[in-house]
Order: sequence, then C-alpha cells, then structure tokens
Amino acid sequence: MMSIFDDMPFPIVIIFCLTIGLAPFAPPHIWEKLVMLFSGTLVRPLDILDLLMHGGPWVILLIKLARYYRTGPTSREG
Repeated sequence: MMSIFDDMPFPIVIIFCLTIGLAPFAPPHIWEKLVMLFSGTLVRPLDILDLLMHGGPWVILLIKLARYYRTGPTSREG
C-alpha cells in the first residue's frame, strides 16, 4: 500500500502542492480552511471537501518525505 507513495516522483508531488494545494493563490484556500478548522467553523460539507482537496497534496508530500527519510532513497526515485 505504501509503495504507491514511493512510486510518485517528488517533482510531481511538489507541483500538485504548489497548484492544487495553494489555489486560489490570494489568500491560499488551504489557509482559510485551516483557520476554519481550528476556529470550529468548518461544518459545511463543501468546506470539508475543500480542505480534503487542497490539503491532500500536502499530506501526500509529508508522507513521502517521512518515508524518504526513514528508508532512504529507493531505486524508483528520480
């Protein structure tokens, strides 16, 4: 299951973080949703979906970085 993250190239994950993860760019949507989450106002299903969509690339990047530093580079990394 975790090999899915190993197969994703770092540049692609970073591009997703910088595009989907930050769009719209002023202010980043993910920031608005995190503020709503910590203030307790993230209750609408659309807002929760937005948080998952814009936060997903960042979660994938964190998992990929953790696996990279725990196991070291693999032969699949570019």
